[in-house]
Amino acid sequence: MQFLVIEGNIGAGKTTLSGMIANDFNAKLVLEQFADNPFLPKFYEDQERYSFPLELSFLADRYKQIKKEILNLDLFYSFLISDYYFSKTAIFAQNTLQGDEYHLFRQIFDMVSESMPKPDLYVYLHADVPQLLKNIAHRGRDYEKHIKAEYLSKIEKGYFGFLKQKLTFPVLVIDINNIDFVQKPDDYQLLKSAIFDHKYELGINRLIL
Repeated sequence: MQFLVIEGNIGAGKTTLSGMIANDFNAKLVLEQFADNPFLPKFYEDQERYSFPLELSFLADRYKQIKKEILNLDLFYSFLISDYYFSKTAIFAQNTLQGDEYHLFRQIFDMVSESMPKPDLYVYLHADVPQLLKNIAHRGRDYEKHIKAEYLSKIEKGYFGFLKQKLTFPVLVIDINNIDFVQKPDDYQLLKSAIFDHKYELGINRLIL
């Protein structure tokens, strides 16, 4: 494996899991640089006004980062692991942009996405919305305090819509509602085994832990 993606809804634990795996396998960790985005706090306060500049800035940042990291993979690392994939840009934009803004955004996205590298395995961590809200509250980021259950449900539907497409790489959807891989080492080992000890077919593969 050369390129592993860990994704999930807001609060699913994708960044935490990516860091744990990178540490265990000496993998190069690529994290989404959302904290420095000047539009993100404004977006959570006024989504209608700041949706378009936010999504455009994410598109540019994600494109540049993934291309750079893939093309410059250090030979001292075993593989590359990322807590997001470029398709996330379109998934979120579909739920935040309307009409002409989304049409323009989609044109730009389609042009640049063709050159993006595909992951050897795409892992989607699925947690129910109430659990996501608990996780979000627990980590206590000020700009996330306005996130509502309705918004998380929309994002979930966007991911499911993407995953239903005819994908050219293997996708592993893991239901993590019954495990705690952060606090329980056995759960983490179970999750890690599911990712690395099996070979998955192209398209969607489902697993409940």
